[in-house]
Amino acid sequence: MSTEHSSILEMKGITKTFPGVKALEDVNLTVRRGEVHAVCGENGAGKSTLMNVLSGVYPHGTYEGEILFEGKVCDFRSIRDSEAAGIVIIHQELALSPYLSVAENIFLGNEQTSAGVIDWNRTNREAAKLIARVGLRVNPDDKVMDLGVGRQQLVEIAKALSKRVKLLILDEPTAALNDEDSQHLLLLMRQLRDQGITMIMISHKLNEIAAIADSTTVIRDGRTIETLDMHGPEPVTEDQIIRNMVGRDLEHRFPEHSGTAGEEVLRVEDWTVHHPVDHERKVVDGANLTVHRGEIVGLAGLMGAGRTELGMSVFGHSYGTSISGRLFKDGKEVRATTVEQAIRHGIAYATEDRKTYGLNLIEDIKRNVTAAALRKLSRLGVVDREQETVVAERYRKDLSIKTPSVEAIVGQLSGGNQQKVVLSKWIFTDPDVIILDEPTRGIDVGAKFEIYQIINSLADSGKGVLVISSELPELLGICDRIYAMSSGRITGVLPRAEADQESLMQYMTMNREGASR
Repeated sequence: MSTEHSSILEMKGITKTFPGVKALEDVNLTVRRGEVHAVCGENGAGKSTLMNVLSGVYPHGTYEGEILFEGKVCDFRSIRDSEAAGIVIIHQELALSPYLSVAENIFLGNEQTSAGVIDWNRTNREAAKLIARVGLRVNPDDKVMDLGVGRQQLVEIAKALSKRVKLLILDEPTAALNDEDSQHLLLLMRQLRDQGITMIMISHKLNEIAAIADSTTVIRDGRTIETLDMHGPEPVTEDQIIRNMVGRDLEHRFPEHSGTAGEEVLRVEDWTVHHPVDHERKVVDGANLTVHRGEIVGLAGLMGAGRTELGMSVFGHSYGTSISGRLFKDGKEVRATTVEQAIRHGIAYATEDRKTYGLNLIEDIKRNVTAAALRKLSRLGVVDREQETVVAERYRKDLSIKTPSVEAIVGQLSGGNQQKVVLSKWIFTDPDVIILDEPTRGIDVGAKFEIYQIINSLADSGKGVLVISSELPELLGICDRIYAMSSGRITGVLPRAEADQESLMQYMTMNREGASR
């Protein structure tokens, strides 16, 4: 099937070098017409670099090798060149203008004009057709800033369709989406494939690759390892993909944890939190929860269940209004109504949104690592910069942050290494309890394993760890006990030995009367 005639794209012998780093070496990629072709690999493997070569972000002449699109040699010198050929890339960081309307964003740079003047009637009419085609229920004149991330993603796809796209590249398209939006996007991708649009999807999510991809190419350390036919006679397993990605078997996707729970370190009683805007609505309703030293406790729930709201409100009331309930630390009731008070009581919270709230992306590693506990490095109000470097260097080594220097800018690190910087920042505060909200979101399987090892070491050192995660296999793999939430209420708690995905899902879908929805 993969003859030259059936391929829409061939990339041959692509080599791309940056100063001191060979990002791609002799990479080959063949994409068949009308398929969804997944490209996967660990962070830093070279996936995005390869797509930037293809789309003209890195222009012809800055790399070695050859690109053939629809049988013709391509010398793209800009994104405009690749888009003119029908290749459109949607980056993980969406490139929409929040203050413009949906219609204005769709045709930005491709304005619908008549006699040199924008024809707004035609713009809105054509935008409405594209909006309907991607299954988006908004008006063309709605502002993009008023849409959620899932709907913004669909605006990007509508924008690509307006350019008569032949090959659509989606870079981590579901990384920031909830389960419902992710499923809608995968459904749309199937529909576009049926309409003859070829797609390349860069993704870490192996379950989504299995659900949507026709072929999968694995890249490791800047080289192509293997291209797998997902519909071949032999079924492709997740373990097979992982083995190709990391270069070794992850016999156990989760490291062993045999720690025993010690004294209670955190207790939350009758915890209730109201929405910051809609003050009548309870986002957490009478929650009770305990964490012991040396214990990893999970918190499961569907989107909107109140997990993040619970974690953030416990951490110095950093979310919500009219918060009531009692908070106990080491058996004594404490007051922690500010983040500073929470930190002083030994409570830390690592946010699910590391790029917006967890890190200063334009600062270096050492400034990020020490940001939450500068008082530990201060002498008469002045930070000891030499000691700051020593501290950051220790965490760089202990947590295996892959960078040659703590002077490196955090925004230039891979997702896994950014997450290690977030963990370093909170470990440096020396907490007794650390709340980890989606600690492996957007991270490849190899880096996930390293994060799990760090979580284990935190528990083994006597800290209490609360892990909030949307991935049930993750919670089942690393936690000693798992609480489930639904509609703001704790609906059940199970020890790991009694927990499975079905039992947790029953608790996660319970209504207020105690029945599953």
